[in-house]
Amino acid sequence: MNRLQLFQQIKSKNSYLCVGLDTDLHKIPKHLLNEPDPVFEFNKQIIDATADLAVAYKPNLAFYESLGPKGWESLAKTMDYIPDDIFTIADAKRGDIGNTSNMYARAFFEELNFDSITLSPYMGVDSVAPYLAYKDKWAIILALTSNESSKDFEQQDLATGEKLFEKVLKTSKSWATAEQIMYVVGATKAQELIGIREIVPDHFFLVPGVGAQGGSLKEVSKNAMNDHCGLLINSSRGIIYSSPDRDFGKAARKSAVAVQQEMAEYLSRYCK
Repeated sequence: MNRLQLFQQIKSKNSYLCVGLDTDLHKIPKHLLNEPDPVFEFNKQIIDATADLAVAYKPNLAFYESLGPKGWESLAKTMDYIPDDIFTIADAKRGDIGNTSNMYARAFFEELNFDSITLSPYMGVDSVAPYLAYKDKWAIILALTSNESSKDFEQQDLATGEKLFEKVLKTSKSWATAEQIMYVVGATKAQELIGIREIVPDHFFLVPGVGAQGGSLKEVSKNAMNDHCGLLINSSRGIIYSSPDRDFGKAARKSAVAVQQEMAEYLSRYCK
């Protein structure tokens, strides 16, 4: 999916919601455990309930890899079920080089047909370039994350006077255009988004941390939206685990509607 197609989705749905499919067998409704594939059945019902509201789905690979071969089967079935016009993100945080990166790119872009993948940039351009060889596929580079330990490396001051995450942004934006690179920026870093948007004015940001982690949708939207929206706001637990009972699909939809309605307001206000 290219940038224009993604923006068209955002406009048509009045939404920049990304639903995180962090599907945990210990948290899904207990009645689903009787299904042949509980993970896929849960994902299927979440997708059915939210597909008209979400512009992206983001399976977190750890939740599938932890289940071994069955988890990979559930992931493949989920990818086949997601409508073709909805953006897909492999939240894999890969970051190796050489043939290893080539094989990861083949796995996620060819075999599973994801539109994008999250990547760690700390081994340099060699760890990202193989993904950029694919047309209409995206590298989503970790920039400034929500976790407390981001200060250990990402927020360290360099001799140049800039912070490490700023160096990452300034260097990596030369690797490809805003048609192929996005950045992960945590919602709890809303104030820093102003400066980040100045460094990369045209790129999309994948923003986790709204809702359960305390990030403000309003502040993120005000500080970082550009004229193509430029935001994918991820919500995982706040939507998919809205109910532990048989009505979990309806409850997830209710939560997603509330987010989408708020997003519609900010799109009209900030996306000029």
